[in-house]
Amino acid sequence: MLRCLLWVLAAAVQPKALLIADNLCLRQQLVVLQRRKPRPRLEDVDRRFWILACRWVSGWQTSLLVVRPETVLRWHRQGWRTYWRRRSRRTTGRPGRRPIAVELRTLIRRLTTENRLWGQRRIQAELARLGFKVSARTVAKYMQRTHHRGPSTTWRSFLRQNRSEIWACDFFCVRTITFRTLYVFFVIHHASRQVVHVHVTPNPTASWAAQQMVECCAWDRKPPRFLVHDRDSCYGATFNRRVGNIGIAQVRTPFRSPRANAIAERWVRSVRTECLDHVFIFNQHHLQKVLAEYVGYFNDWRPHRSLGQRAPCAPGAGASHRSQAREIIAIPVLGGLHHVYQQAA
Repeated sequence: MLRCLLWVLAAAVQPKALLIADNLCLRQQLVVLQRRKPRPRLEDVDRRFWILACRWVSGWQTSLLVVRPETVLRWHRQGWRTYWRRRSRRTTGRPGRRPIAVELRTLIRRLTTENRLWGQRRIQAELARLGFKVSARTVAKYMQRTHHRGPSTTWRSFLRQNRSEIWACDFFCVRTITFRTLYVFFVIHHASRQVVHVHVTPNPTASWAAQQMVECCAWDRKPPRFLVHDRDSCYGATFNRRVGNIGIAQVRTPFRSPRANAIAERWVRSVRTECLDHVFIFNQHHLQKVLAEYVGYFNDWRPHRSLGQRAPCAPGAGASHRSQAREIIAIPVLGGLHHVYQQAA
């Protein structure tokens, strides 16, 4: 009762025009709620009414009960965009630049074919001399260049043809239990999926990454022909010089294209989901030890579907025999996180 009394006193003080507008807003919502439908829905006429009300009536938010004020403002923005879109189409007819005549397109292609040394500016000047006013970008759009070289090799074909001579490297971050960030550098072989090298550092630099590549190509391992990596700043001038001295050609992937280095990215997912997401890392030495144990398990025991369910460093499929008398034993890896199964001697 006290609240109703305060409303009556406030209404007595307000101007008459404001009371009329408030009454009109409430009556419009009653009309919406009295419609014979399972659920009253607002139509375009109702939306236009509230769009005008939010522009002309002060305090319209207090009279709005069916929807929220944010909804009315969203209707207003949508109507504003629709209005200017229709007006732009009415004035210009068709969005974008007007297409040039077919004869002019044919003339541009003819000038390009007959004058192979002419560029877009030269052809634009020649067309201006003939009485055709056209921009250089339009000329470049309709120029017809002939390429004598054959089609370039696709990325998938390049990987398939040279996978036995390709290594891939990458960095990924690991957080310790004390919120310290460590960087893991690894090198993986494309054909066999073998992790050739993995090392940890708190400060990755170009010289440190180059030294890791030198350690990968030791006297007992032949260096690859190609090295695939992204455009990280860790691969600086020192890295390029030392890797080039070894005889490795670097292949940089495009910007923001992790699929171009999919094998390395897939190993990062494996080491996270199968190892690092289940282990608390204390420091750099602990992370190096955990990764070394996981890499040994990954190379010697973990099967891969792309290799016919065979591990990267496992021997080829030979004459296997089944013995019922032997016992299967389990060898724990990473403290029992994984197990290696063998036949007992």
